[in-house]
Amino acid sequence: VQLQASGGGLVQAGNSLTLSCTSPGRPFSRYAMGWFRQAPGKEREFVAAITWSSGLPYYGDTPQGRFTISRDSTTNTGYLHVAGLKPEDTGVYFCAATNEYNSLYYSSQASYPYWGQGTQVTVSS
Repeated sequence: VQLQASGGGLVQAGNSLTLSCTSPGRPFSRYAMGWFRQAPGKEREFVAAITWSSGLPYYGDTPQGRFTISRDSTTNTGYLHVAGLKPEDTGVYFCAATNEYNSLYYSSQASYPYWGQGTQVTVSS
């Protein structure tokens, strides 16, 4: 499974952004998709995951209500919408896919064998 993340860029604090993740040529149907982010000088952290078939979302501790994960199974695209961006949201955002069925493991990077290249989000104050 090859993933492609896009939608990052330079945005002002307070604005919103929607990141996209596609899997060209291969449906996500048996997988869950997750989003992680890595701020400069920090560890990569779990943001959210969504089960592809049912669309159930799971969120990490960081989002605090500003992140919304979704997917469009007709276009094989996953999304991460971030509202009220803050400078501390700056980092590289990665999408990843897993065939793990137990949602207890969705927050672990080790559960995801497939990763996109990441998309840079920079939030200016």
